Amino acid sequence: MTDTNHGDMFSEEHLKPFLPDQAFKARALIHDQALYRKAEADRLSYWAEMAENIEWINKWDQVLDDSNPPYYKWFVNGKLNVAANCLDRQVDKGLGNKKALIFEGENGDCTTLTYSDLLKEVSKFSSVLAKLGVNKGDAVTIWMPMVPEAIITMLACTRIGAMHSVVFGGFSPEALKDRILDSKSKVLVTADGAFRRGKTIPMKSAADEVLQNCPSIERVVIVERTGIPFEKVPNRDFTWTELISGAESDFKAVIMDAEDPLFILYSSGTTGKPKGILHTTGGYLVGVNATFRYVFDHKENDIYWCTADIGWITGHSYIVYGPLSNGSTVFIYEGVPDYPAKDRFWELIEKYKITVFYTAPTAIRSFMRWGNQFPDGCNLGSLRLLGSVGEPINPEAWLWYHEHIGKGHCPIVDTWWQTETGMIMITPLPGVTPLKPGSATNTFPGIEADVVDDQGRPTKTGQRGFLVIKSPWPAMLRTLYEDHERYEYTYWKQYEGLYFTGDGAWKDADGYFWIMGRVDDVLNVSGHRIGTMEVESALVDHHSVAEAAVIGKVHEIKGHAITAFVTLKEGFEGSEQLAQELKKHVGKMIGAIARPEEIFFTYELPKTRSGKIMRRLLRDIAENRELGDVTTLMDPQVVASIKDGFKE
Repeated sequence: MTDTNHGDMFSEEHLKPFLPDQAFKARALIHDQALYRKAEADRLSYWAEMAENIEWINKWDQVLDDSNPPYYKWFVNGKLNVAANCLDRQVDKGLGNKKALIFEGENGDCTTLTYSDLLKEVSKFSSVLAKLGVNKGDAVTIWMPMVPEAIITMLACTRIGAMHSVVFGGFSPEALKDRILDSKSKVLVTADGAFRRGKTIPMKSAADEVLQNCPSIERVVIVERTGIPFEKVPNRDFTWTELISGAESDFKAVIMDAEDPLFILYSSGTTGKPKGILHTTGGYLVGVNATFRYVFDHKENDIYWCTADIGWITGHSYIVYGPLSNGSTVFIYEGVPDYPAKDRFWELIEKYKITVFYTAPTAIRSFMRWGNQFPDGCNLGSLRLLGSVGEPINPEAWLWYHEHIGKGHCPIVDTWWQTETGMIMITPLPGVTPLKPGSATNTFPGIEADVVDDQGRPTKTGQRGFLVIKSPWPAMLRTLYEDHERYEYTYWKQYEGLYFTGDGAWKDADGYFWIMGRVDDVLNVSGHRIGTMEVESALVDHHSVAEAAVIGKVHEIKGHAITAFVTLKEGFEGSEQLAQELKKHVGKMIGAIARPEEIFFTYELPKTRSGKIMRRLLRDIAENRELGDVTTLMDPQVVASIKDGFKE
């Protein structure tokens, strides 16, 4: 997979380093190479030092036990509790009156919880879960909108030693059922419904459709968020209000071993059994605590907003456990960025004086398409740091984000990591690293990664290969829940002693990583391997294009024919002339072999409610196959519109 050199793919503007602002650097937690040198000199001593930022009930005997790969153990025999580190410890440090969570609902309702408030509410719900029969090691499924009760439930699970399994609120009841069956959850915590673009979406009644086929569920707790009526099954269903009203607020945190399970998080695969990624307690907390502190240059007065949902790993690591274990103030918002208007996010940044903003490239490209007038109409002067997460960010989106949201002075931490890694792995440190638009730059101190070819040999500069991790890291997954064989096969069988990420990448002359997306999104065009991300990035580089999704349509001669679905910026209209211009642009940037055979213009791409583009559906449309489930899409009408356009 190393037949293409990418050194000339981007223009000089794209590759021009942005040096850290001197004023930012002067105040940054990390402003030189000392942390990198410390990690390189003795990696395990470095991680032991990072672990000193966590409160341990009993110290570990051994930093890393690597005697039985790939079943690594971190901080062996260490004892701690994650919720106590996030809450009790912060209160004990004098932060009881500091804001922990600031919440705004889609309808404008607001709630603020201090660390003392949050500790009290988590303790009360811990008592509730214990009375409902949840014990250490049991699983609790959480299927909820983005409301404070969801985070309270997660922390209550960790407080009593139960594993939580958070299912994204936008997933279908069928997906919920699959995850309950696999985790054998005893309790489901859900809501009567959710607010979405001014509508109310039922959740409890939707869950009832599948709960009769989930024999492990003994109790259901319902948060009354919207007022949608629902039926209660006697002796099984209880409202949050009735349970919490008389609950004790001094539930003592359970002592957990560093290697005790913390949570299961299922990958959102579209076919087959979902993968239950299992994370444990000590190493995970050390990893997310250290990365949050240094990647986001944590300051005591920060108001931090990560726009992810807690149904994804980003929500677990960088809304809940990383920020709260550092005593940060976290802002959470229930709604979407374009309701009731396309300036909603910018209004919220202005209103709450957000200082750190962490969002996805998909969202950034949507902001670009809507127009500069929306961010330009709000005061974004409180922002000091921006972040990107979820997929590789194309250079044009990076530059727009830097100019229009950061106003040219906010560093952008473009972070690469996975559900499986638990923590950020490749990232700039904002006070140290020269930034290149589109590159996640270097590994976080203490992480060892490389790009290798089919035989596992390091690739040359500019050559694409497979991104691998060369040594264990604290927040790594420990296995797939009750499926060790699949764990070994998926991540460890490709290359001896290396963790296989499943992503393609290349390194430039400075050793910077350029992530090209999933290798299963690599097309074989007449014997040449071309990443869909490369073609998408080239299309979005054109001044008319807001967003693009590329798929490979089966071609009996070429193997794959490249088909592109494109949304345009305001003021542009799709035409045959523009399609030809875009094809020529891709050919100029990558080469004639990468020119799309077909380009279709669409007003929107099919996305899940979390913003992930569903390329599978585009492939089904292109190859005239039966479409799968579209209920998880943000706008199911998009698929019908694309399908109609494809037939014309």
